[in-house]
Amino acid sequence: MLRTEESRSRIEQVMTAVRRRIAGRRLGQGAKLPSIRGLAGTMGVSPSTVVEAYERLAAEGLIRARPGAGFFVAGPSAPLALAELGPRLDRAIDPFWVSRQALDAGPTMLKPGCGWLPPDWLPEAALRRALRGQTRAEPADLGDYAAPLGLAALRQHLARRLALHGTEATPGQILLTESGTSAIDLVCRFLLEPGDAVLVDDPCYFNFLALLRAHRARVIGVPMTPAGPDLTRFAEATEAHRPRLYLTNSAIQNPTGASLSPVVAHRLLTLADAGGLTVVEDDIFGDLAAGPVTRLAAFDGLRRVVQVGSFSKTLSAALRCGFIAARPDWIEGLVDLKLATSFSGGRLAEQVVLRLLLDGSYRRHLGGLHARLARARDLTLRRLAELGLEPWLEPSAGMFLWCRLPDGLDAAAVARRALEEDVVLAPGNVFSIGQTAGSFLRFNVAQCADPQAFAVLARAMRAAG
Repeated sequence: MLRTEESRSRIEQVMTAVRRRIAGRRLGQGAKLPSIRGLAGTMGVSPSTVVEAYERLAAEGLIRARPGAGFFVAGPSAPLALAELGPRLDRAIDPFWVSRQALDAGPTMLKPGCGWLPPDWLPEAALRRALRGQTRAEPADLGDYAAPLGLAALRQHLARRLALHGTEATPGQILLTESGTSAIDLVCRFLLEPGDAVLVDDPCYFNFLALLRAHRARVIGVPMTPAGPDLTRFAEATEAHRPRLYLTNSAIQNPTGASLSPVVAHRLLTLADAGGLTVVEDDIFGDLAAGPVTRLAAFDGLRRVVQVGSFSKTLSAALRCGFIAARPDWIEGLVDLKLATSFSGGRLAEQVVLRLLLDGSYRRHLGGLHARLARARDLTLRRLAELGLEPWLEPSAGMFLWCRLPDGLDAAAVARRALEEDVVLAPGNVFSIGQTAGSFLRFNVAQCADPQAFAVLARAMRAAG
């Protein structure tokens, strides 16, 4: 009986593998499937197992047999299913579902696992003032498309801001986008082909993994340390996989809160140069740093580094406005891709962001935000310590704490239990391509003010134990 169940399981594994290749469009309509012996060798099963799997898939109408020629994909490609491009994970640790939990959360739900500031932490009065000012703008600013590169005055201001951080870029090297995510998407469209290898930190921001999956990239994790990526493992991955890109947060990394050290930055860029690797530096959390932080773009001068950013984490997530800073000869190609995929940027959002930057509102807001985050970080660390959670690192800035649960508790199980009481947590393996963070949770200190979140966490830990 056991042998029959094992055989059935192996057949289902082969069928699942073929379905994923078709769902991920690695096998299109009319494409020939691997030979029976070839797939058997690849998956470590018997040829008879593959035969049975192929026969069942043919009965479903997914593939068809051609006598003497083999098996072929029968129908047109199905709509792209991103969840099928990687391992089938429990929905509690699936990046798409975690995002939906936080975005769909009602006003009574607590969200210590989400990745943004609460609305009452944002400069509401300044935002309203800027929006009122925009109602008096020229008609074209209210109803016309933005220029291909984006608002010239905002790009000029961003160039000055980048210079303050040590990155030299002309306004012509800056392209405005609709968000930081759309900026990374454009860079991936510009530089990646399906199957290209991309290095990411492990753990990293979970939407990096989702976005790279959409681009059908091979994602390779490099273990994270408090000073940046493990350089030995980075060098090994570069040699073994010949990656096209490395995607990272160098200033206040998500989810760990770590910041890149100058020594690691120098050695990392040396390795990237030797391996022909482009670095995409997402600087979305850089403004949360109270003091100087290391940025790869400043070390490199935008030669091998592309820097992206936005204001969604510090100013307003409702103002969809991001940017790309890149080498001059890449800008034209990126502009063409922007026109092809979104045609134009958000002219209204660009104007409002510029008003907030120029009138001093943003600078004043950041000063208060740094102090408020520091107080929230200290309070959250104390409350978590009372429950036995240990921080992987005590960051000096930012909103995130990356903490290990006690007694080998499974973070996904704890998150499921907490969700039953309307508390959204972020379990560690959603951030880990290697699935090595099963006992970790990421906490957003700005979303941890309500003691009820910790009471629910304590009950969830007991129930999952």
